[in-house]
Amino acid sequence: MEKNIYVDFVNGHIDHVHCLISLNANRTIAKILQLLKGESSFWIYKNNLCKQYFEWQDEYFAVSVSESGVDAVREYIKNQETHHAKKTFEEENDEFTRKYGFVLMKD
Repeated sequence: MEKNIYVDFVNGHIDHVHCLISLNANRTIAKILQLLKGESSFWIYKNNLCKQYFEWQDEYFAVSVSESGVDAVREYIKNQETHHAKKTFEEENDEFTRKYGFVLMKD
């Protein structure tokens, strides 16, 4: 079944993953994440990539990016290992939250 999701760039570091995704106008972020988590979990189990139980966390963080910022976001995602040698995910998340005034939303 075609999912109509365009994943532009993916990389992660230890306990999280960054994805640059182009959204179809009729898809919500929640639906995209549900599909990505489901398909990736299936692939991980099918290919025996985890010796222990694999599970995605419930939370996620999503922001929009202008076309002019796409290259910078690709570079940021590409350099996760170097980036997190200087700053933990928690420090980065706290910094983004303060800097941009993000608010945690619950379902």
